[in-house]
Amino acid sequence: MTPPARKTADERRTAVLAAARSQFADHGYHGASTEAIARDAGISQPYLFRLFGTKKDLFIAAAHDCMGQTLEAFQTAADGLRGPEALEAIGRRYSELLGDRQMLKMQMQTYAAACNDAEIQAAAREGYGALFEYVERVSDAGSDTVTTFFAHGMLINVITALELQNTDAPWAERMTQSCFAAPK
Repeated sequence: MTPPARKTADERRTAVLAAARSQFADHGYHGASTEAIARDAGISQPYLFRLFGTKKDLFIAAAHDCMGQTLEAFQTAADGLRGPEALEAIGRRYSELLGDRQMLKMQMQTYAAACNDAEIQAAAREGYGALFEYVERVSDAGSDTVTTFFAHGMLINVITALELQNTDAPWAERMTQSCFAAPK
């Protein structure tokens, strides 16, 4: 019987980031356990710290990874497009991304942790800034239009997090219909 192939450091790092995103998304920065992350990644806790240094460094890496995946999705959606068509394609893709509940929760946990930690705040600000600047550049829209676009996206985050689309509260139905209506 052939023993399983050893994973490279990059493969282990990728596995740790996936496990960290899951744990941080579900439990937040303070609630997630590095022991659980290491176990889910199939490595020892000491090796986890060898790869990432501290729990905060791991959280920041997971937050960067989440923002990076979002940016890649935006870039793929807008490939070959400019102006309003690019903005519309990015918006559609972002709505699809939110079908990945873990992605949404990791974003929200990042913003929550950024409220109390300057280093996490700086990392979140950097990632969010990269998203904003990309959308601004590819859409050829002014900052007012792009700001409105991002505000709309944050409202979609809240609607999705609260599962307002699955409630029969009249106000929630009106908000959801208005938010997801095709632009006029």
